[in-house]
Amino acid sequence: MPFNPFTDDLRIRAVRPLVPPAVILEEIAASEAALQFVADRRREIADALHGRDPRLVVVVGPCSIHDVEAAEEYGERLLQLSQEVGDRLILVMRTYFEKPRTVGGWKGLINDPDLDGSYHINKGLRMARGLLKRLAEMRVAVAVEFLDTIIPQYLADLVSWAAIGARTTESQVHRELASGLSMPVGFKNSTEGYTRTAVDAVRAAASPHWFPSVTKEGVTAIFQTSGNDACHVILRGGHRTGPNYQREHVNEVVQQLLDHGLPGRVMVDCSHGNSGKIPARQPAVAENVVSQIRDGSNQIFAVMMESFLVEGRQDLSSREPLRYGQSITDGCMGFEETMQVIDLLASAQKQAFVR
Repeated sequence: MPFNPFTDDLRIRAVRPLVPPAVILEEIAASEAALQFVADRRREIADALHGRDPRLVVVVGPCSIHDVEAAEEYGERLLQLSQEVGDRLILVMRTYFEKPRTVGGWKGLINDPDLDGSYHINKGLRMARGLLKRLAEMRVAVAVEFLDTIIPQYLADLVSWAAIGARTTESQVHRELASGLSMPVGFKNSTEGYTRTAVDAVRAAASPHWFPSVTKEGVTAIFQTSGNDACHVILRGGHRTGPNYQREHVNEVVQQLLDHGLPGRVMVDCSHGNSGKIPARQPAVAENVVSQIRDGSNQIFAVMMESFLVEGRQDLSSREPLRYGQSITDGCMGFEETMQVIDLLASAQKQAFVR
């Protein structure tokens, strides 16, 4: 059927070819050892969710990746920490390449790798996969947020844990996506702070689905999923309800999960609505989690923190050079403070083992 100039694509200004996932997977192929490492970490995280592994999962790293060199250095430092606390904590590095936007702004490394509005997406996909490959070869487990539902075909085989963000948890297509993903997936509560949305998302993702998508060869197809039994809720607070990391909030959501036959365990996000996006408040949230663990609670199986080499944040500007290792999106804890919080979490978990 010929192109219809009267009713079709009236607001499309340009179309660029997108490299099929299979091409990039072949160009940037991971070793068998790296893929086995990813598989092992996925299993460990799922076991922690289901209570089979007593360690606490800690997802920690930059709000977003904009500099792969700084991200790799962060990964090297996190690996050293992991070797010290790996008997008590499962450390997973945040490597977020897509940024959801309420109105506008930089949309992440995949969309705009040159940070200048040029949107060289094929370049961004290669940079993102290249970083994930290097981290997997180093034996650093990684976490991503999946925003565009095509992107997992390029990256998912190297991801140990994935998030569905607060703005997309209610999305049917993201729940369907999660039902077919091969790793544990966390659903954040809504930006307002309501948790029912996330509980419903976990329920939906545990069920089988049929939906249209794109294969690794770039061909449209209809996918059938089996459902994902390693999904969970992430408590991240909200601008209407306020923080929701305290014991009463955890108990409430856990009961909702148990009422639906789901694992009664959650992840607490120490940033976002739980810290008011103020990095200096993240340790206080972590300390509250620690107090719950020390009091005998096993309802929190994981925590998340935003952390980078340098504390704070900076604006993306064409006039000023960027400070190495500092976030250009949400503010983050610096690495020194991150180490202190991780030591605190490891100490609490060690005491929990003794009980």
